[in-house]
Amino acid sequence: MHTLRKRLVSGGLTLAGLSLLGLASAQAATPKLDTGDTAFMLVSAALVMLMTPGLAFFYGGMVRGKSVLNTMMMSFVALGIVGVLWAVVGYTLAFGAGGNDWLGSFVNAGLKGTTGPNSLVGTIPTPVYVAFQAMFAIIAPALISGAVVDRMRFGAFALFVALWSLLIYSPLAHWVWSSDGWLFKKGVLDFAGGTVIHIAAGVSGLVAALVIGPRMPLTRRATLPHNVPFVLLGAALLWFGWFGFNAGSALGANYIAANAFMTTNTATATALLAWLAWEMLRGQKPTAVGAATGAVVGLVAITPACGYVSPMASIVIGVVAASASFWAVQLKHRFRLDDALDVFACHGVAGIVGALLTGVFASKWVNQTIAGGVVDGNWSQLGTQFIGVLTTLAFVGVGSFVLLKLIGLVMPLRVTERQEVDGIDQASHEEEGYREAENSLSAPVMLGGD
Repeated sequence: MHTLRKRLVSGGLTLAGLSLLGLASAQAATPKLDTGDTAFMLVSAALVMLMTPGLAFFYGGMVRGKSVLNTMMMSFVALGIVGVLWAVVGYTLAFGAGGNDWLGSFVNAGLKGTTGPNSLVGTIPTPVYVAFQAMFAIIAPALISGAVVDRMRFGAFALFVALWSLLIYSPLAHWVWSSDGWLFKKGVLDFAGGTVIHIAAGVSGLVAALVIGPRMPLTRRATLPHNVPFVLLGAALLWFGWFGFNAGSALGANYIAANAFMTTNTATATALLAWLAWEMLRGQKPTAVGAATGAVVGLVAITPACGYVSPMASIVIGVVAASASFWAVQLKHRFRLDDALDVFACHGVAGIVGALLTGVFASKWVNQTIAGGVVDGNWSQLGTQFIGVLTTLAFVGVGSFVLLKLIGLVMPLRVTERQEVDGIDQASHEEEGYREAENSLSAPVMLGGD
């Protein structure tokens, strides 16, 4: 009896052990909420949201004082338009479950199926992921506004933002980031938006400048940065928010996020210095606008690579991108395309450089989920990156041209000559950025008892 009981207990313990092992295996295979990752992603989403107001300051400081409100409003209106559209249909077009190679399904329209305690993306609640991606979708069309400031009607731009978000951004995001997307399946690497956001915005800005036409000679000559501290403030907010943009794309508080954080800062600092070096090599003084621009170029270039490359590789990316964008700005004056705030030179060119150099410097020692790039002997990755870049250039270029032409059939794209000369804050918003300051300067000054 004692021997039988011993065997039963032993067998019971063995069975219990096997059951526990099976339970542990099942739990490991089931996604589980991680509060640390969730907190990290909530902060990251908030940081990315801050980038759009930061962009408003960056662009707003670059233009004439009489157009500052309109320029800043082009960024702020994107927060409203895309913020709503993303929840209604944009998210499901990009990431709807069960989509095909080209577009997400409509299963998540109106964010259906994304709420509830069991709705997770990895280790974070699905609503956190939706919100994080919404901030990306918002800043992408806002970037385009820099190419058309001082001459595009506000209503036409708002309609363009809405259509561009749904018909260009969402499909491109699906192609590159959704596991159903054809560029994702092909192996295109874009950690945080080099192609989806920056090349796309740069190309769209260039096309918009072409369709709308250059500013009037009088307006163009008068356009100097009216508030350089605004430019520096905007660049600082962008730099700060970009840590959420890039590190947050790891979708968790982990080693990849830490690497993305470090490479982001290193590339940005390098590009800032490289831009100033080019200014001085050309016999100029190092400018504050140049420092801010160089920093933004570095942020753009490292975005597709930040989770795949080493900090030392990010230095090379920063130097190459700053050099390419700097000379693109110098060369643009030879063409009649009036990309007012150099959206293509700073976002398009730097985005292309970053996307291609991702194919060179991506390393499986940094991120074990990839096969690596040229540094790991995988030359095919560079070819794959070329496919991603060329596809983005073609799709976004043609799509933006068609959208602008269609909008032009419904309403004028451009303000009148009188409005352009006078500045379009009053015409578009019936407000002036500096009315009180101008009034105080024109008022008589009373001294003593006079």
